[in-house]
Amino acid sequence: MQPKIALVGAGSATFTRLLLGDILSYPELRDVTVSLYDIDPERLETAVGVARVTGEEAGATPTVEASSDRRTALDGADYVINMVQVGGHEATVADHVIPARYGLRQTIGDTLGVGGIFRALRTIPVMQGIAADMAEVCGDAWLLNYTNPMAMLCWATFSGTPQKRVVGLCHSVQNTTRQLAELVDVPFDEVTFLGGGVNHQAFILRFEREGEDLYPRVDEVIARDPELLRRVRVQMYTRLGYFPTESSEHSAEYLPWYMHDDEAIERFRIKISDYVRMSEENLEEYADTRRRLAAGEPLPIEPSNEYAPQIIHSMETGIARVIYGNVENTGLIENLPQGSCVEVPCLVDDSGLHPIRIGSLPPQLAALNRTFLNVGDLTVRAALEGDPEHVRQAALLDPNTAATLSPDQIWELCAELTAAHGDLMPEALRVA
Repeated sequence: MQPKIALVGAGSATFTRLLLGDILSYPELRDVTVSLYDIDPERLETAVGVARVTGEEAGATPTVEASSDRRTALDGADYVINMVQVGGHEATVADHVIPARYGLRQTIGDTLGVGGIFRALRTIPVMQGIAADMAEVCGDAWLLNYTNPMAMLCWATFSGTPQKRVVGLCHSVQNTTRQLAELVDVPFDEVTFLGGGVNHQAFILRFEREGEDLYPRVDEVIARDPELLRRVRVQMYTRLGYFPTESSEHSAEYLPWYMHDDEAIERFRIKISDYVRMSEENLEEYADTRRRLAAGEPLPIEPSNEYAPQIIHSMETGIARVIYGNVENTGLIENLPQGSCVEVPCLVDDSGLHPIRIGSLPPQLAALNRTFLNVGDLTVRAALEGDPEHVRQAALLDPNTAATLSPDQIWELCAELTAAHGDLMPEALRVA
């Protein structure tokens, strides 16, 4: 029997097309049931069109279902892929524009900092609702989460709901290792590597070819091209000894050293509020997708290296793979907090998803990760315990925010963002 795959937030039409293109390209998954859910009727209609056209492009025959009722969409699902963006473009703009008035700069604002904190607080109630629905209508399903802030949302889900079959998925590890292989001119299929840490602040702990450490080659490339030192992640590598898995744009705002400094922003080419521009481009791409569907134009499949399709294929066929997932720290990384959310390799086969123990990170990496997890811990506690003081304290401990604003400014900023997001915030936290 073919599995049922539910996509929550399916109106993210570009990402829906990307994932379904991979899923339906597997011969064993060509007849799956695809169940689409979105709160926006127009976007749901678009997602249905995307799913049908993608099936045709893949030569597949999926059963496509759609519902504006989440429980109906989830009923009987084997896999639930979450990619919601609570508040949409308007909330994203608020997360950038309001802090900017206080002099606080952000680049992406979806993972850490005040942008990540408030995005988490808007989204955690939705995650709780998804988990509650799953417990009742598809209790054995896997929740595959793509929504950011990844660590906070997965942490809140596995610690605050009955849903334990949850894994957060990102593309930073697979993209970074491919980029490093290209940098040292080694075919990627000849590379072996090990990564670990926290999502968007994990590190490549081992990078080899046939037992040869490839990091000295990375050093040689950097020595030949000093312009590489104008990237934040390369700076992190030279100072911490291991290459970070996330882009410079993301990484810059998780640190206390760059975003408040005009000279550093210029030198390291940091793009302020870049996510607002990206969000606007996403709106334009969505409009173009609707136009192409209406005109009957093709939507070519663009193969990706996203993990959700690989997980589903491995669980359905028994073909074993190692992916990188965000899961509960049950001793997987010994020098990060027990119970937090960490990013580690996971073996996937027809018996499920099995995280692999890393041991201890190098102490400098664990120390940096803990500054990241401090913010996540207080944000998750704020949402699950209904404590608005923890919201302010999370921002107070955020590296970039604390390096830029005074405590009084942080309290005022949190009050203004709370008021701006209104009913999207958990009810107990709507205290400006």
